[in-house]
Amino acid sequence: MSGLTGDYDYELPPDLIAVRPPTRRDDARMMVIRRDKGSIEHHAFRDLPGLLPPDTLLVLNNSRVRRARVFSDNGIELLFLRAEAPHQWLCMVRPGKKMKLGATCRIGDVQAKVIRIDPEGERLLELDGPVDFEKAGHVPIPPYLGRDADEEDDIRYQTVFASPSGSVAAPTAGLHFTPEILAAVPHIFLTLHVGIGTFKPIAVERLDDHVMHEEEFEISEEAAVVLNSAKLTVAVGTTSVRTLESLPPGEIRAGRGATRLFIQPGFSFQRTNMMLTNFHLPRSSLLVLVSAFGGKELVLEAYRRAIEERYRFYSYGDCMLIL
Repeated sequence: MSGLTGDYDYELPPDLIAVRPPTRRDDARMMVIRRDKGSIEHHAFRDLPGLLPPDTLLVLNNSRVRRARVFSDNGIELLFLRAEAPHQWLCMVRPGKKMKLGATCRIGDVQAKVIRIDPEGERLLELDGPVDFEKAGHVPIPPYLGRDADEEDDIRYQTVFASPSGSVAAPTAGLHFTPEILAAVPHIFLTLHVGIGTFKPIAVERLDDHVMHEEEFEISEEAAVVLNSAKLTVAVGTTSVRTLESLPPGEIRAGRGATRLFIQPGFSFQRTNMMLTNFHLPRSSLLVLVSAFGGKELVLEAYRRAIEERYRFYSYGDCMLIL
């Protein structure tokens, strides 16, 4: 068990970053890790239904990505993270030097004023009217893709089952699913709205000093009933894992909540039996979570193999099934 952020680092050749989605959603390759054997196998994502034990329930995050990336009339980039009050939004801004306390900018007919600057640089903006995100906003694809979002991203950076809007990044393990594959495996949806933490590597030397951003989640009545009767679960994505593991012990009840849960090696998983996930950024809380679930040495060896076998990495990349 390691508590140092540097132990979750690796070198990725830039050409292995998947800057575009595959032709079909289910075209991804899928590495399979078997924890009981310590083995690593290579499959296609389409093999998923046949690799799961009987009575397995997929648990998927159905949050929809908001068109949260907006440019002001004078070219300031704003990422609208969450509303803190009517007409008040917490935002990431670039360049920050143009948005000091009291500074204003315009988004069409709406004026935005900086009324607070948080320690990590986010700005709380007060707006004098509502922003039409569907008209003014763009899908906030990750910055490591090195390009602006286009019409293809409007479709492919959403899961086929995306429903309630609220995320600023996609729950990317769900991007591989088609209606046909979903129909082949019992499944249920929960909701966790993905926040700013997805974009940020861990900036501290020791994992214990890292503070996760808060993310809101919801469990429906239907999901609670099905989860309480499930024999085995596959959490699709780190967001589904964090939601399941943030629930209190005992019977799962419908409702809303929020989590800052940071899962690292030594964590005792209570509700997650298997996990499907993409390949994550080095020094990220997501890689630490996957290492906690799959075993640090086995997961990092899997990453080394993935690089050797030229898997595609990150949001539009290939995936890993941990059994």
